Amino acid sequence: MSVTVRPPSETARAAAAERLAGLATPPGALGRLGELGVWLSACQDAVPPRPLGPGTVRLVIFAGDHGVAAHGVSAFPPAITGAMVRTFLTGRAGVSALAAAHDVAVRVLDLGVDDDLADLPDDVRTPLQRFKVRRGSGALHLEDALSRAELEAALDAGAAVAAEEIAAGAGLLLTGDMGIGNTTAAAALVAAALDLPAAAVVGRGTGIDNDGLTRKTEVLATALDRAGHRLADPHETLAAVGSADLAATVGFLVAAARAGVPVLLDGLMSVACALTAERIAPGAVAWFAAGHRSTEPAQSLALERLGLEPLLDLGLRLGEGSGAVAAVPVVRSAVALLRDVALLSELLPEEA
Repeated sequence: MSVTVRPPSETARAAAAERLAGLATPPGALGRLGELGVWLSACQDAVPPRPLGPGTVRLVIFAGDHGVAAHGVSAFPPAITGAMVRTFLTGRAGVSALAAAHDVAVRVLDLGVDDDLADLPDDVRTPLQRFKVRRGSGALHLEDALSRAELEAALDAGAAVAAEEIAAGAGLLLTGDMGIGNTTAAAALVAAALDLPAAAVVGRGTGIDNDGLTRKTEVLATALDRAGHRLADPHETLAAVGSADLAATVGFLVAAARAGVPVLLDGLMSVACALTAERIAPGAVAWFAAGHRSTEPAQSLALERLGLEPLLDLGLRLGEGSGAVAAVPVVRSAVALLRDVALLSELLPEEA
């Protein structure tokens, strides 16, 4: 069952647009920064928008393995997923460096990593695996990724995490991902939503060669054929060709939109989940902005359907939430301009 999401405040949007037009800058000179500031004002129902201070920008990385990774769709082995989760915890991953530079809080959660992570101390492993659904999702071309019960658990987990981050003071949420094989599952979500064949959405992911791309396309086509008519339903799509980590991301995005908290999207996984969230909760996309354009073709197709134009286009394909974090300074710049630039009326007051 879908639930329509209320839109950001049109009153605040109009007032913010009026303020933007009245700034002591040439008309249109702030370009997309001005548009971004207006969007954030509408989301916050505040003009000018409130600053995104310490602790208010929060990234959640949903990690999970994908059974399809054992079938030649990735340039890296599945063991990398667990290794990278450990790296996030030590603050040494690519996104960790960006987050530290831009004052973004980072939280990583194991939804479906095929590793017990037993080497970690209990006080680290327990919160990390608090919402764990299963060890690795099913190989989507051979079997369903999730049972219906596992799907519901993952969606509920994402919603619970969003509520926790909002309660902790989030004013802007970001989603990140970690999971070898996840671009195959994410491409499947996009193909299902847009009714496209595998060849239209498949990409090179972590950098597979031409033979790997052919194999990945064949695997994805088989998965879409296996799911068949079930792809018309977003919940069935997630169960058939998604994963625990992607389903949790969808639950997170739906909950954020329903709570009226804006989200800055990352690459393919984030945008594929946003597209699925919009299928489940029409209107959710109004609360999303696109952080960057990845090199994956499915992401561009999904962004076009959602009507979102990325803030950055740097050729990134790291994942982890890195593109969204890199775009955070752009969002803060938009807030600063709408808040702190003088109004033309202040410079040229009407003569008495």
